[in-house]
Amino acid sequence: MRILLSNDDGYFSPGIEHLAHVLSEVAEIVVVAPERDYSGASNSLTLDRPLSLRRGSNGFYHVNGTPTDCVHLAVTGVLDTLPDMVVSGINLGANMGDDTIYSGTVAAATEGFLLGIPSLAISLCSKTFGHLNTAGRVARELVDTLIARRPAGPMLLNVNIPDIPYEMLQGRAITRLGKRHKAEGMVVTVTPRNETVYWVGAAGQAEDAEEGTDFYAVASHQVSITPLQIDLTHTAQLPLLRGWLDQ
Repeated sequence: MRILLSNDDGYFSPGIEHLAHVLSEVAEIVVVAPERDYSGASNSLTLDRPLSLRRGSNGFYHVNGTPTDCVHLAVTGVLDTLPDMVVSGINLGANMGDDTIYSGTVAAATEGFLLGIPSLAISLCSKTFGHLNTAGRVARELVDTLIARRPAGPMLLNVNIPDIPYEMLQGRAITRLGKRHKAEGMVVTVTPRNETVYWVGAAGQAEDAEEGTDFYAVASHQVSITPLQIDLTHTAQLPLLRGWLDQ
């Protein structure tokens, strides 16, 4: 069993170090992660320059590119065989609702999924890694389940874990993505050189957080597990557009 680990926080993140530690008990671990923080990189690939692969003092490989670059490079250019699983994380911060569109953590797992590999995105809903052991233990349990049950085809799971002691978790919930209100406005500041610069505003608060959503599960101290797919087709609008062509 070989597991490829990546993330969007960088190869030096405590989250990926802890994940590598707990999963090394059940599999051979290969870490290929960005050389710096690429939070919010989404599924971007680097196409305007070559990528380099180096090994850090912690034994992890790092790439001068995005999370998607890391998984793509590892699977198609470095590893001699496909990994049995891709796990991305442990991310510092939640990836729920609309976050999944922008998340580099989810993007790394998505690339594994697109390459035909069962993949997990693991996020701790925290700004401090307060209960990293909780996230590590949940990740290990989910990996054990996937090893035991061996899904027939690729699977992409987005996992969000409350930042509380493991004993306080109220189980797991299979959820759908909720939805946030629109993001706050840009923050405009002036540099010491009198240049106007713009900071992207904070994510909006939850708008759709009813029972059954990832937001509701985490607020209820449950581990949220959301199966994702990549087909962006708005199937409900297909008949409308076909009607336009018939006129």
